[in-house]
Amino acid sequence: MSRPAVSIPEKLFFKIGEVCELAGVQAHVLRYWESEFPMLAPQKNRAGQRVYRRRDVEMALRIKELLYEDQYTIAGAKKRLANDLRGGGKFKLVEAESESGEQSAAANDLLSATDSFAQASFARPPLAPRTAEERQGLKRIAAELRELLSLLEKENQKK
Repeated sequence: MSRPAVSIPEKLFFKIGEVCELAGVQAHVLRYWESEFPMLAPQKNRAGQRVYRRRDVEMALRIKELLYEDQYTIAGAKKRLANDLRGGGKFKLVEAESESGEQSAAANDLLSATDSFAQASFARPPLAPRTAEERQGLKRIAAELRELLSLLEKENQKK
């Protein structure tokens, strides 16, 4: 379930309506993001209208991806963007193999999730943006964890 790529027209400047259409959000959402994310700072023209450059449009698309697809909170998205902008390396994944020597999809998902946790917990360099397959795996893990949590809560209610 990969999102369709957004084609940004080859222009120097974009009006807020154009950016809203490209990002698929309303103008008030975009203005709110400007107040929350200092890296999204369009200039204003003489008439006081917002004028977005290509990098602003790309930033708005990245913010939308983090908030809507990757399910980050505003604070989490801020941290992720700050780390992404600083640049950094990529984690080396440790191979988790079964007895037969084959790596399972569950092991891959678990390694991806633990790497993300380690990065967030110990301030390691940021990971490169996730592929659609990796995001899907993380979403599957999140759903399984929510299911386990609900089972534990039901068990605690019985006691």
